[in-house]
Amino acid sequence: MSTAQYIPGSCNIGKGEIRQRQIVALIGLAISISSLIALISTDAPRGARLGIFIPLAVASIGWVQSRKKFCLAYGFMGTFNFGKLGQLSKVADSASKAADRKTALSILIQSGAYAVVATAIIYVLPL
Repeated sequence: MSTAQYIPGSCNIGKGEIRQRQIVALIGLAISISSLIALISTDAPRGARLGIFIPLAVASIGWVQSRKKFCLAYGFMGTFNFGKLGQLSKVADSASKAADRKTALSILIQSGAYAVVATAIIYVLPL
């Protein structure tokens, strides 16, 4: 699949946007790891581990979007971008918008599931 072409429900971002999501995923992962280290080193209560959900969600959303070449926010807004960062184009027809929204919702659910599972694993580990 070419990354230079909008495909409804399948591809709505180009190389620059994909790279941006990869960076977001790495930042979320770095914050997750540093948070986990802080929780372990300060002997924080087990319930405090649940706070790691947010950075894990950021990491998983960025990762899933970059893998699928699809921005969930653009999917919900009915836009796409294959040009310079921030240079959005509107999706023309309602069938394409519906396909994009379905994919965006799928990405949101999948990313949330990854973050929930990772948070649960961190919560139950005897650290």
